[in-house]
Amino acid sequence: MPLSDHEKRMLQEMEAALMTEDPRLVSALSGEVKSIGKNRIMLGLGLVALGILVLFAGLIAKLTPVGVLGFLIALAGLISALSSLGKPSGPKGKRANSLSARLEQRWDKRNNQ
Repeated sequence: MPLSDHEKRMLQEMEAALMTEDPRLVSALSGEVKSIGKNRIMLGLGLVALGILVLFAGLIAKLTPVGVLGFLIALAGLISALSSLGKPSGPKGKRANSLSARLEQRWDKRNNQ
């Protein structure tokens, strides 16, 4: 027996309230495992530091192409670090089901047994 529209709306409101109150609990209940990829973040931060050093070296030597290269290295490092933070969780990069969908599936399984 599927949920009525009113029940779905109430469940969505409860989920939204829970997300604002305790996002870590929601993450634990939904089974999401967030792998940050510390190596990739560290590599990105290292590239940012190297890029800044090359940028300053270009400024000191008054070589514009070296400064531009340093900026591009720092930009690539920043993009690499930030992109690893925003990776979707779940198997093979697929985003995990929302809490309401998982609760609805559990409800259906209980009622069908």
